[in-house]
Amino acid sequence: MSAQFSTALPLILIGLALLVLAVWLLARLNRKAKVVEDGSAPALARDVLDAGAAPAQRNQALIDAAPAVVKEAPAPMAAPAPAPEPVAATPAPAPVAPASVPTSADDIARIKGVGPKLVALLGELGVTTFAQIAAWSDADVERIDAQLGRFKGRITRDQWIDQAKLLGAGDETAFTDKYGKNG
Repeated sequence: MSAQFSTALPLILIGLALLVLAVWLLARLNRKAKVVEDGSAPALARDVLDAGAAPAQRNQALIDAAPAVVKEAPAPMAAPAPAPEPVAATPAPAPVAPASVPTSADDIARIKGVGPKLVALLGELGVTTFAQIAAWSDADVERIDAQLGRFKGRITRDQWIDQAKLLGAGDETAFTDKYGKNG
């Protein structure tokens, strides 16, 4: 160290301490909320309403308001009722549900590009299975895409139909090879 710096070091430290003290005092004086101690109880144990103050009027409208209406998700469509058994001695084959009516929901979030918000939105539109998505025509894609709002264009861009065909067929190997690991 140089001799000049050695002699100036105590002055620099004193100046720095004074600067820290000045900043602390300014911050303390500019606080918006001030704690007033009246000695009746510890500051944190008192409540303003205990002293007889009325609740703030601006909150009264929120307190008096009716609860918000919660929109319920539509119930999934049920499979058609089976046809009655014929009276004849030969048993009839069991009825087959049409492809457009889902019998059970698939995890359509497995499709790359479909997250929780899209799952909910598609559920509101009645789309719950890979088979439904795999069977979409160009007209169906346009109709559904128009209802996706800010997600518009995802069906084509993320190739949902092709993904749904692979997932619906259970071809995990082809799906992983083409679209990567499902995670």
